[in-house]
Amino acid sequence: MTLIIAGDRSGTGKTTITLALLAFLKKQSATVQSFKVGPDYIDPMFHSYITGRPCRNLDPILTSVSYVKSCFEQHCQGVDYAVVEGVMGLFDGVPLWKQREQGAGSREQRVGEEIENFCQDYGSTAHIARILKIPMVLVIDCSRLSGSVAAIAHGYRSLDPNINIVGVILNRVASDRHLILLETALKRLNITIFGVIYRQTDLTIPDRHLGLVPTDELPKLNQFFDKLAHLAQNCFNWEQLFPYLSPSSCDPVISSPHHLVTPSPKIAIAKDKAFNFYYPDNLDILEQLGATLCYWSPLKDETLPEGSVGLYFGGGFPEMFAEALSSNKKALNTVKQAIINGMPTYAECGGLMYLCQEIIDFSGKSWPMVGILSTTAKMGQKLSLGYRQAIASDDSLLLKQGETIWGHEFHRSELTHSPAQPIFKLSSWHENSPSYGEGWQFNNLHASYVHLHFGGCPQIAEKFFRHTLDFFENLALD
Repeated sequence: MTLIIAGDRSGTGKTTITLALLAFLKKQSATVQSFKVGPDYIDPMFHSYITGRPCRNLDPILTSVSYVKSCFEQHCQGVDYAVVEGVMGLFDGVPLWKQREQGAGSREQRVGEEIENFCQDYGSTAHIARILKIPMVLVIDCSRLSGSVAAIAHGYRSLDPNINIVGVILNRVASDRHLILLETALKRLNITIFGVIYRQTDLTIPDRHLGLVPTDELPKLNQFFDKLAHLAQNCFNWEQLFPYLSPSSCDPVISSPHHLVTPSPKIAIAKDKAFNFYYPDNLDILEQLGATLCYWSPLKDETLPEGSVGLYFGGGFPEMFAEALSSNKKALNTVKQAIINGMPTYAECGGLMYLCQEIIDFSGKSWPMVGILSTTAKMGQKLSLGYRQAIASDDSLLLKQGETIWGHEFHRSELTHSPAQPIFKLSSWHENSPSYGEGWQFNNLHASYVHLHFGGCPQIAEKFFRHTLDFFENLALD
């Protein structure tokens, strides 16, 4: 059994509370595994900073119900405690229907793993709780509540009989008098109060245009997490919490055999403050296939890791470090020449921006980039956000024409020019949404705004790996 930290809505404070729980547990010299519902990259960075273990995303839209189950069970093995942070409000997901067949990997087929016809909150925290059959604690923002807190707790607890809300954490309580009013209202429900957090003014994490500022850019994080651990120690009812946090009931998982290949091709992973959006599962899958992952920094390193035969650029914030990226001319030229020479390259979102002619930042300044794509990435205020169904427009490096996968977009930049032959035809999850072309290919390059989880499209990882192996073998022949 483990515990999901759910929120009554976005912004209720569940991330801070989850981090406080993790920080306190880690202070006990415990092995702690965390999970995050949904496609988010940044919150998991904070989890991992505390626990020292990769935080795993639980997202049945990007992957599948079966993948969520196996991922959760596998990574709960051998740990003392496990904590799942929810996403948005408890029931905030996407409505999906099983109405027609759309080919392998379609949303209707994945929905069919769990329900017959309809799921109102697919991918929500509640959905994950039903999939995994684990209890949850509901975090309620009490800053503008008193007696109404009982109606909120009762409504959330009674709406779906298939989920188990075992208690609440009262956040942003104003005073002892305020707490008395809240406790009095909740007594009639006979619901456990697992914690009470008074309003805090010094425990906030700075944010910007895509959410929280990543851990790599924040100084004094250890002191911040020490404060959170102290808060958790004094504000949570640990006697009641501890029994829920042990994953001892998880069944053993037999891992799939690794497809080890000799020699092992080296894939250069861009990893620094500008590029840090990676699902740990993606990296694991590449290693399981037989790749050797070599990390390098486009900000600081002038050359690729020696022997690299593949490039992987994740998302991140290249717009925040555009000047430094642009100043590293040797790295830009090295990457451009490698792609021209046919080195297999996979680039998502921020990686796509890095490969453009230039990045125009929020202030309107232009910074030259790799220049392999005949377009410019321009920052703006419009947010492109949401799940995307991606259908391959033609055969490409990683996909066959008509192949369907699911991904996620999250960016505030736009490209000044569209590709002549886009990789994908994209549409959002809702019925009858308009489609549009997206994604660039050149030689052995795949570049797109769409973030992919390889757990939901393992064929992408397999094909990318095979291309790196072929490139390695061709170099050896030369």
